[in-house]
Amino acid sequence: MLNKTTRLTLPEQVVQQMEALIESGKWPVGKKIPSEPELMEMLQISRNSLREAVKALTHTGLLRTKQGDGTYVCASSALGTMLKRRLQKTSMLDILEVRFAIEREVARLSATRRSEADMERILFYMKQCDELQTSEDRTAYIEADLLFHLALVESTGNPLMIDMYSNIMDVVQLSVLTAIERSRQCLLSQMHHKLVEAIAAQDPEQAAEAVQEDMDALRNIFMEMK
Repeated sequence: MLNKTTRLTLPEQVVQQMEALIESGKWPVGKKIPSEPELMEMLQISRNSLREAVKALTHTGLLRTKQGDGTYVCASSALGTMLKRRLQKTSMLDILEVRFAIEREVARLSATRRSEADMERILFYMKQCDELQTSEDRTAYIEADLLFHLALVESTGNPLMIDMYSNIMDVVQLSVLTAIERSRQCLLSQMHHKLVEAIAAQDPEQAAEAVQEDMDALRNIFMEMK
């Protein structure tokens, strides 16, 4: 439920409440939010204050208004929309460097913090990647690869890192697809093994070194394409 605001002249309070509903999943992506009259009654605010809040959320990319239909949720967090806009203006090599900077720290943290349950999930998705490495089903391989990396990130227990990585996964997917198109599925799967062995051994420096080797290999793939 929405809570009544304490200062009805500040649409920022409405923005915060609506953001919380979106980020918590109570208003999922693709869902139409309540109508203006419903929201005005829930929040006990004026139409102008509500429209100002909706306009702010539309500007950040969380909401999209369809004329004559209603307003829909189009992103799960403002962070995600800002990252995606910035990434659209960034070269693939620069994106890879940022991706691997995150993944190096993920590897270190995973090696020191991962639980046995985390390790089981990581091994499960690595095995899926191994089984799909010679498959013609690229979509299945990419999905398994992304789930593998997401399992690594989740094993850090750092919610901000998980949120950031989740929001660059579309670009990560593109880099994986490009590598696959260069017939590198076996190479990608081999990369996983050294990293997983280091995490299983709880060796943070070896885990970070494995990620660095991955980065060097993928950078070479993209340099070959120039």
